[in-house]
Amino acid sequence: MMMSILSINEIKRRLPSDFINQIYEMYSPITVDKILTGMTDDRFLTLRVNTIKYDIQSLMRYFRSANIKFERVPWYKDALIIKNAREKDIQKLDIYEKGFVYFQSLSSMVPPLVLSPKKGEKILDMTAAPGSKTTQIATIMNNEGFILANEWDKIRYERLKYNCKVQGASIVEVVNRRGEKLGNDYEGEFDKVLLDAPCSGEGRFVASKMATYKNWSMKQVLEFTKLQKKLLESAVKAVKTGGIIVYSTCTINRFENERVLDWAVNNLNVKLENIDLEIKDIIQGDNNQLDITINKAIKILPSKTMEGFFVSKFKKI
Repeated sequence: MMMSILSINEIKRRLPSDFINQIYEMYSPITVDKILTGMTDDRFLTLRVNTIKYDIQSLMRYFRSANIKFERVPWYKDALIIKNAREKDIQKLDIYEKGFVYFQSLSSMVPPLVLSPKKGEKILDMTAAPGSKTTQIATIMNNEGFILANEWDKIRYERLKYNCKVQGASIVEVVNRRGEKLGNDYEGEFDKVLLDAPCSGEGRFVASKMATYKNWSMKQVLEFTKLQKKLLESAVKAVKTGGIIVYSTCTINRFENERVLDWAVNNLNVKLENIDLEIKDIIQGDNNQLDITINKAIKILPSKTMEGFFVSKFKKI
């Protein structure tokens, strides 16, 4: 895959000026350069094997026989970075048709690993479409237990249903509800809840693709924080006492991440838990101007293999 190289100054000219100003307020100049370099161009294609139907050794043999070059992911044995093929190339293969693999960004694979669901548990995926994390959770659980996967948008809900079916994730029940109301409807019913919240998507910015950032604004960022707090409050209601909530976003600003955590710890019955994953290009959450220590949360910086992401883990107390 060819990568075009934009200079840091060219990236700054292309991305929204309010966004650039904001990241300079939040991060050191060296970290800002790293973030902007990671937003230069398209990332490598990444995928994971669907262990309900297939296994990583068979997949690697298959790719070698098809001359598809790949790299293993040190922190997730079921994930691969594809070096010389695109989505459309792999979509032509029978392993794709059969649901043996799932295209998913590496960063997106982190929240289910942090959630660490177990066989037989009852899991809620609050904003689940298109089903990347839902089907990954089902594989981690060996398709034993129960997952309620919710999506409010009707079209995305249909896509979620389709993906769960193709992947053979038979423990998933898909519903079309408002996530903010699920806590009242299922109070204290779940062992664990994943809230991969709707967000401003800064971690997915690609400077060469205006479509990835043209709708971004500070107004939009602040609107998302209101929804994120409502969803997090609902998630805490839905989980049992002692249960786990993973809150994640594919954005890198403080408003939708650290400040939402700060609000949650001060207003909901939760405490932050440590995240034990060895991943390159992560930094700890930022405590600047906040009441609590956020360094238990992690931020993944954008790179050629990873989207920018924020992941945190709560326990209900």
